[in-house]
Amino acid sequence: MNTKKSDARKFLEKITGGPVTLGKLIESIRLGDDLSQAELSKKLKISRSHLNDIEKGNKAVSPERAARFAKALGHSEERFVELSLQSLVDEAGLKLKVAVDVA
Repeated sequence: MNTKKSDARKFLEKITGGPVTLGKLIESIRLGDDLSQAELSKKLKISRSHLNDIEKGNKAVSPERAARFAKALGHSEERFVELSLQSLVDEAGLKLKVAVDVA
């Protein structure tokens, strides 16, 4: 794993108080870009309330939608899909770690 990414992940986990989730990642991108939920939801083509639910971890995001969000935000599809799949695995109560690589 790239050390820079590992350091960034550790930093994000430290400031968010836990493991990185897709919702936390999207929220940190939004805040880093100084966007309101309304502005980002328009960019992602979802409602503001749906974005809020994603950021708070109340709504799951499918891998397909995660990839679309990544493209819209100019970020890694692999990371967004990995976090989406990890959320599904965690919700199922499985003690597994998801890793996604480009095919």
